[in-house]
Amino acid sequence: MRRTRLPAPLVAGLALAALIVVVAVVAPILWRARADGLTADIRQGPSGAHWLGTDALGRDVFWRTVVATRLTIEMAMAATAIAAVLGTLLGAGIAAAGPAVRAVGDRVIDLLLSFPPIIIALTFTAILSPGRASVVGALGLAFCPQFARLTNRLALSVNGRDYVTVARLLGVGRARVLTRHVVPNIAAPLLVLISVGFATSVLTVSGLSFLGLSVQPPSYDWGSLLASGLRNIYDNPGEALGPAVAILVTGLAAGLVGDGLVRHLDPRGTSRPRRSAPVTAPPRPAPSGRGKGEPAAAASVRGLSVRRPDGRELVHEISLTVGAGEIVGIVGESGSGKSLTALALARLLPRELDWSAEHLGVNGIDLADPGKAPPTRLATELGIVFQDPSSSFNPALRIGTQLTEVLRAHTGTSRRQADALAVARLAETRVSSPELRMRQYPHELSGGMRQRAMIAAAMLHEPKLIIADEPTTALDVTVQADVLRLLKQINTEHGTAILLISHDIGVVSALCDRVCVMYAGRVVEEVSVEDLRRRDVRHPYTRALLAASPDAAADRDDVRLVPLPGRAPSAEARGTGCAFAPRCSLAAPVCADVVPPLVAVPSGNAVACHAETPATEVWS
Repeated sequence: MRRTRLPAPLVAGLALAALIVVVAVVAPILWRARADGLTADIRQGPSGAHWLGTDALGRDVFWRTVVATRLTIEMAMAATAIAAVLGTLLGAGIAAAGPAVRAVGDRVIDLLLSFPPIIIALTFTAILSPGRASVVGALGLAFCPQFARLTNRLALSVNGRDYVTVARLLGVGRARVLTRHVVPNIAAPLLVLISVGFATSVLTVSGLSFLGLSVQPPSYDWGSLLASGLRNIYDNPGEALGPAVAILVTGLAAGLVGDGLVRHLDPRGTSRPRRSAPVTAPPRPAPSGRGKGEPAAAASVRGLSVRRPDGRELVHEISLTVGAGEIVGIVGESGSGKSLTALALARLLPRELDWSAEHLGVNGIDLADPGKAPPTRLATELGIVFQDPSSSFNPALRIGTQLTEVLRAHTGTSRRQADALAVARLAETRVSSPELRMRQYPHELSGGMRQRAMIAAAMLHEPKLIIADEPTTALDVTVQADVLRLLKQINTEHGTAILLISHDIGVVSALCDRVCVMYAGRVVEEVSVEDLRRRDVRHPYTRALLAASPDAAADRDDVRLVPLPGRAPSAEARGTGCAFAPRCSLAAPVCADVVPPLVAVPSGNAVACHAETPATEVWS
């Protein structure tokens, strides 16, 4: 096993901090008498007997500086702890709350940050009367908004990552998501802020003592010693030099420790592989808990609508079915509602969006009630492959831990069995050296490796349905082809149904059995893949997509790609009629006023276009 060398700043900072802590602990015990002893050597300069000279009462300045370490460090640590705990809880709580609470909480934090911490500390100290307790409490409250703002912003960023979305799918509670997925990924910036906060607390505590608002005689800290030294600086400069150097060295130690810890603990900055027991052949997977008489459909949606808080519809009455063992594609431009439809099926829509559906189910699980949390069984019936492999894994956890989490949490599989099965799935998805990958962090894998590992994670518990949302985004052409072949292999060998989301009509035509074409939040055509490959489609939008996509079977010299003019309308710009009418060469007056229904055609497909079908039988 390779040894991990600690970063040089961390080594130096820890050594310096350890020395300060030792001095803080033992100095009052061993040298209190020497520090407080009165001598006849009043206001003497540095000498062999008194290294920093003496003060106005003949007391040794060096030993008083050493003894004052404990009180100064105690007060700074207490103030930093109060600020860090209260600020982190406040920021994380606001991030986990609803939109209204977040809006109010953000404004409150902004208001508190507008006041300099020293002003807040002075105000509270004046109200509560000078003293150690009042200064510690005042400083804790003064620095709390800084921790709250940082935690709030970082938590909101992490909450939007795919691995947090998956954790919610697994039924993980908010507190568990916060401690396992959010806090570890914001720990590095918090460590830096804690180190900076401690150094600032040392300086502020000393400054308030310097002003006579903190430590009162006969107690003393570095600030009160510095104030006394400045009054006698012309008689003995060493009296002010001692506490000033102590403050400087302590701040330097805190900064070095914070910077070193960030480098050492961040898994993206270092690799710390560990030995593991040899992985044996995988056992048979644990039962998924499906009963007899399973429905033929792996997933079905009817009348699904998704709305923003202002009432604007993003997805309008979508209906589709994914049969057992079937691959269904949803294709369309960005903003057409493809991913929202898939997220609604998985019950993973953002909390600020409203949705409703006449029917929503996965493998017989009824998910149509927005006010009812989905059962934990959904975690084993559904697998998700997100479009961005770099944000789909938690960077603070090893790949093996994340792959086996579903099995261990929902099927009771032991760690050893889950690890063995994960290794087998990684090998099946053509991930090289699967035993090694289990011990690595996500950043140590390439984009293609991460995507395959994500597919392995989705397949590990043998779900009935896999939702693949743009699984080839940001991958090169060769890796894209490998990922698509892998999905097809999983469908063929395991009979897993797949809902494939893509903006590339060529990808869905190569992989799917049926294709739903979406535009501006509606399904405008449903077509078999055979008709799609023959380009036997009826909606002008589908024809435009095909005209703008290369056909591998055609002679490239004879085929000219035709770009689709304009862009899809936003939710605000959608009118009362057909949303594609402004870009359509077949648009008629009726298209501007009436939305065409999705109507069945003799071929078994369906299309929503006034120019192509009479508005009679609505497709269901």
